[in-house]
Amino acid sequence: MARMGSEGVPRVLLTGRPGCGKTTAIKRAVALIKPHSSCGFYTEEVRKGGQRIGFDVVTCDGRRAALARVGAPGPRVSRYGVDVAAFEALAVAPLELMACGSSRLVVIDEIGKMELLSERFVLCLDRIFAPGSEQPVLGSIMRGRHPVADRLRHRSDVRILPVTPDDRDSLPPRLAALFGT
Repeated sequence: MARMGSEGVPRVLLTGRPGCGKTTAIKRAVALIKPHSSCGFYTEEVRKGGQRIGFDVVTCDGRRAALARVGAPGPRVSRYGVDVAAFEALAVAPLELMACGSSRLVVIDEIGKMELLSERFVLCLDRIFAPGSEQPVLGSIMRGRHPVADRLRHRSDVRILPVTPDDRDSLPPRLAALFGT
């Protein structure tokens, strides 16, 4: 299913339309793999009165912070102000430690416009995906063009796996098997 890194390490990035089930598939796969053997984050929608008002970043161990909100201060992505400092403090700092050689599964949901506003996150990605790194990665990546995302999509040791609502439920067990349940 997935291309392996230079050391035989699986690196899979899911891609697809918003709402197709990328985050759900990753969460379910991580639960099958053993959540305590992973580190990283998920990005979740925040809704109020049926309307999306922003996004939270949630770590694999359950800590949560606002990533972006409608009308909030900070760099803008569409109508959302992004809290880059909160993202870096909660999600990037633990990933920086992981990039120092741990063999735990790194969960990165998602490599998207909001997250890529963080220079620390971009540097962390460079270390996690560095040649010779033995870091297994399960994540999602934006469909649109961005220099960092484009670079990751074209790596020979990364498998880009499209997700649709029709196949999202069959993915978790396949991903879990790949990453060693």
